[in-house]
Amino acid sequence: MSTGRGPALLGRDLAVDLGTATTLVHQRGRGVVLDEPSLVAVEAHSGRLVAAGDTAYAMLGRTPASVALTRPLSDGVINDAEISEQMLRHFVARVSRSRLLRPRMVVCVPSAVTAVERRALEDTAIRCGARRVFVLEEAMAAAIGADLPVQEARASMIIDVGGGTTDVAVISLGGVVNARSRRVGGNEVDEAIVTGVRTTHDLLLGERSAETIKASVAAAAPLPEPLRTRVRGRDLSTGLPRTVTLESGEVREMIEEVVVQIVEVVVEVLDLCPPELAGDLLEQGAVLTGGGAQLRALDRRLQRELGIPVRVAEDPRRAVIRGAGACVDDFRALQRVLVTTRQW
Repeated sequence: MSTGRGPALLGRDLAVDLGTATTLVHQRGRGVVLDEPSLVAVEAHSGRLVAAGDTAYAMLGRTPASVALTRPLSDGVINDAEISEQMLRHFVARVSRSRLLRPRMVVCVPSAVTAVERRALEDTAIRCGARRVFVLEEAMAAAIGADLPVQEARASMIIDVGGGTTDVAVISLGGVVNARSRRVGGNEVDEAIVTGVRTTHDLLLGERSAETIKASVAAAAPLPEPLRTRVRGRDLSTGLPRTVTLESGEVREMIEEVVVQIVEVVVEVLDLCPPELAGDLLEQGAVLTGGGAQLRALDRRLQRELGIPVRVAEDPRRAVIRGAGACVDDFRALQRVLVTTRQW
C-alpha cells in the first residue's frame, strides 16, 4: 500500500496493539518497530518506572522487594491507567524521533470492550502524544492482517486468540456482521498449567516456566506422538527445588477447560450467523490468529467441533498489528473500518 508523504507521514502515524501479554507498535512507512511484553517494573514506594518490555521481562521472578513487576492490562483492557500510560509513553518515545509532531494513532480493542474501558484507552493514547485517536476492533484488524476479503460480499470468519481475550467475528462488506469476545486466552492457559502442576505434582511453578511448558508440549487435541518436557519448580512440601517430567496428554487435560471456553465463543458466533453467510463459511472456513493460535492442534480441534475448515494465519501473533498497520499506511482506503474518537 502507498505510504505517501506530507503531514501524515511527518506526524509518524502509529498503530498500537496494546495487548494483555504483548504490545506491538507499527509506524507508518517503517512497519512493526516494537514487539515487547506488556510488563512494567516500578519502584514499590514511588511508582517510578524502572523498566518496561523485554527489560522488565528479564527481571521476572528476580526482583527485590523495592521493585514491583506488574502487567497494567488484563483481559485486553487497562486496569491501571497510570502505569499503562507510563509503559505506552516509554514505548512511543523509543520509536518516535520528534516530540513536536503529534501522530495520529490507531489503537486496537476487543469486541466486547465497554465505553468506559475504551475511553481509558483513548485517554492514555492522547496523553502519550497522539493528536487524534482511531479505534479498530481486534477481530477486524486480525482479518485485514490475515488478508481476508473483508470488503467483499461474502463471509469471512476470524478467531483471534490473544493473551487475555478471544475475539470471534463474521465479517462481510467491510463490516462486522456479528461478533463475540470472551475474556479467556493464553494467560488462562498458563494459569491452568500452574494450577494443574500444583495439584497433580505438589510443585509450584513460575510464570516463565508455565509459558515454556505451553510452548513445548501443550495441545488442544491428542497428538500422534506424545511430547515430553522436564520442568523445575519448588516442592510445596519441602520448599526445595524439584524436577518433574510432563507429557502432552497430561498438560492437555490441565488446559481442557480453557479450550472448551474458546470453542464455546466460536459456536455462539456461528449460531447467530445468517444462513446465506453460513453457507460461505462452509466453503471458506475460519482463520485462526493471535498468539493463542500457536497452541498445537487448536485448528484441528475447532474444525472437528465446528464442522467447517479452520486454518492458522501466517505469523498469527502479528495479524492484528499487520491489520492496524495497513490502516495507518492507507487511511483513505481503510478509514471506513475505523471509529473516529478523540482529537487533541
